[in-house]
Amino acid sequence: MLQVLFGLGLVLAAVAGTAWLLRRFAPGQIGAGGVVKLIGGVAVGPKERLVLVEIGDTWLVLGVAPGRVNALHTLSRPEGGAFAVDSATADGNGFPAWLKQAMQGRKLG
Repeated sequence: MLQVLFGLGLVLAAVAGTAWLLRRFAPGQIGAGGVVKLIGGVAVGPKERLVLVEIGDTWLVLGVAPGRVNALHTLSRPEGGAFAVDSATADGNGFPAWLKQAMQGRKLG
């Protein structure tokens, strides 16, 4: 019985080690070299997310759902890489106001 448990533990350790190696040395991640950066994201539903991605000096707001990615808005990168409040967002005419209005329009009931 001890020999069977030891063999099972060895197989499970090998599977876990292989999974770690595949995640660590995935082929698609080496060539990016920092061109595309994920700034942040938030879940807006069980399978839907809003994601902010930086590509060069441009930020893209993407809507991500299973089998689909939509570009919702394009922004120029703020100075210092942080969010900056400008006059368009301060008076309620910017992207945050549009997003809030769009999300309220999608609610049922």
